[in-house]
Amino acid sequence: MINRRYWFKAMAAGGLAAAGVPVDQAAMGAGLGGATHLTSGVLFNAADYGASGDGRADATDAIQKALDAAARRGGGVVLLPAGRYRVDGSLYVPSAVALEGVFRGPVSHSGHDLRARPHKTARAARRIAPLGTLLLVTGGQGKEDAEPTITVVGNASLGGLTIYHPNQNPNTVPLEYPWAISMIGDNAMVSNVELLNSWRGIRAVKAHRHLIRNVTGQPLRTGILVDEIYDIGRIEDVHFNPWWSHHRRVLEFMYRQGESFVFGRSDWEYVLNTFSFGYGMAYRFIEGKTGACNGNFLGIGADASRHACVVDQSQKPGLLITNGEFVSFDYLKLGKVEPVQVLVQPPNKGPVRFVNCSFWGPCRQIARLGSACTVGFGDCTFCQWDQSQYAIESLAGRLLVRGCEFQQAGPQLRLHGGVAQAVITGNITAGKWQLANAAGKRAMIGLNSAVR
Repeated sequence: MINRRYWFKAMAAGGLAAAGVPVDQAAMGAGLGGATHLTSGVLFNAADYGASGDGRADATDAIQKALDAAARRGGGVVLLPAGRYRVDGSLYVPSAVALEGVFRGPVSHSGHDLRARPHKTARAARRIAPLGTLLLVTGGQGKEDAEPTITVVGNASLGGLTIYHPNQNPNTVPLEYPWAISMIGDNAMVSNVELLNSWRGIRAVKAHRHLIRNVTGQPLRTGILVDEIYDIGRIEDVHFNPWWSHHRRVLEFMYRQGESFVFGRSDWEYVLNTFSFGYGMAYRFIEGKTGACNGNFLGIGADASRHACVVDQSQKPGLLITNGEFVSFDYLKLGKVEPVQVLVQPPNKGPVRFVNCSFWGPCRQIARLGSACTVGFGDCTFCQWDQSQYAIESLAGRLLVRGCEFQQAGPQLRLHGGVAQAVITGNITAGKWQLANAAGKRAMIGLNSAVR
């Protein structure tokens, strides 16, 4: 039994570790008959292993020493105090170990200038630099297939820090870098992390039951990639926005080539409260190495996207997208681009359902559907589209549009001859109905209300 005396000794040891003093392992183990291997040092300060937060010397080896020390003790938390840590190599977070900076919630740095500035209301004697824990990553420049900056394995976690590439130029086309974070193994977790200007953000492959939560930043090529997941993964409260650079060359690159969220094979993926701004494809579903995705996507959003949702492939159970808000338009005025909110490509086989979603912004079309699958829109709002185009154009497969509102006048639906079945009922429009039906009797159309 752990007695009261032991409890206070353990708490005191933990307090010393938090202050940067190594934990007394013998004291921690005394209450368990000296079994120190069962009572690991809970806290490890990376500074005690030589990690300098001045941003000058490479801190990779020192941080890794602290992580390895925690693993040898059976697990623990490696603390990275506030500061700038230059990382020229790669870090590996072992199982049962957490690498933690100072942040305990989602953060963002406005712009690429990360100089320390005291808060104007603070007294001179108490002013501090509000920068938190920053990793200044230089390794792998120009090599997107190089080893990831940080690998988080099963039952390990990463949190509380910002990943920043100081050699990225905010005024030109971005440089390639490897993945900032790679998650592998069961129950890996990333939380409260800012990917300020990563080329590629987080890759979760064979990371079953992964948890990605409270992530922000401006990943430039790819935000999050999920693939080869066979047990339920979760992505929650992720916000990608151009905080680092608003330069036109950076934004144009993202609009033409950037992808926020990419889903390959994932069985029962849960995605909640996510948002992206300015990417070519906000949510993309692909054929991964071992298959495609099925999942539940609630409260997801995209603004200033070229395509809000692109479905190349999905599983037979399908994609359930609820309470989404999507905006696709040519916000950079590039010309020769066709912003279409939803693209369902011909190879796709699984159903795709949008429920209670809102589509707005001056896009060219709401949806272009070329797959033999079933696509459904229920209780959705379609705000704007190019009036020279049909809002929804279906070339094949089965289509359900029920209880939706078309808020502007203009052509609403076009069914091509390849459509196998369609049900268009109970909808309302701001103008008269303009439906082109080449599917004939395979389409059931009725009980739709028009203004005139």
